[in-house]
Amino acid sequence: MTRKAASFPRGRALPVAGVVLALLVGWYLAALLGNWNGAADALVRAGAAPDAAGIAAATMAQERPVVPAPHQVFLELSRSVLGVPLSSKRSLVYHAWVTLSATLTGFALGSLLGIALAVAIVHLRSVEASLMPWIVASQTVPILAVAPIIIVALGAAGLTGLLPKAVIAAYLCFFPVTVGMVKGLNAPDRIQRDLMRTYSASRGQILARLRWPSALPYLFASLKIAVAASLVGTIVAELPTGAQAGLGARLLAGSYYGQTIQIWAALFAAAALSALLVQGIGLAERASARALGARPLGSAR
Repeated sequence: MTRKAASFPRGRALPVAGVVLALLVGWYLAALLGNWNGAADALVRAGAAPDAAGIAAATMAQERPVVPAPHQVFLELSRSVLGVPLSSKRSLVYHAWVTLSATLTGFALGSLLGIALAVAIVHLRSVEASLMPWIVASQTVPILAVAPIIIVALGAAGLTGLLPKAVIAAYLCFFPVTVGMVKGLNAPDRIQRDLMRTYSASRGQILARLRWPSALPYLFASLKIAVAASLVGTIVAELPTGAQAGLGARLLAGSYYGQTIQIWAALFAAAALSALLVQGIGLAERASARALGARPLGSAR
């Protein structure tokens, strides 16, 4: 048993390494093909006689490439994270913190709203019939259309800064929490609920002692989706505001000045931040499962 458990990470490392290698090869090939014409034109303007090897080398070293090579993005990440002070506006850590603060605020608001709506839907049929269609319909409106409206409306009320971004993040993340919690709160069998009623348990006691523990695996699964959606909502909210800080502002500045390497570095920073947030939810799920003596949803037996 111990030997098998110890060999599992080693057996999984090879497929992961193979996928990473394939992605890097594909990325370098895309950079080669995407930058080929621009590199050839640059060599011709410089008076050089372009050959295939010279053009191929130039595609990997352009200042503003169409498709940055992996090493260019990683060097930009290193410079933006380690090469400047954390408080500098050129630091990706600074911009990530600005985005993270709005993301977590919106995530908290959206999660609480989603849980409250799910509890109401489960206990009141009138709420389910009246609200559930509107909850579903709210997610059919593109966030790029909703974000400017929310920002302008809240700005007219004197609410600027973090709050409009948090509201947009909450708008995106409340839906998966609501749907997941409705499924989780309805997970206990009818016979279990009837048994609780034979003990004269109130609705609140049934919720706290039966429905809520049964819903936790569904809650954490939906929270992983919600926290990633919250980050996307925050970045989208930073675009129409002309924000001076945040990963969305970093993306916008890169697009204004054609700094594709900066854009890709900000995208990778956002992806890493999202992965860390999802991992944090996973750690909270495992801690909750250990405390309750349960098994996380989807874990190996």
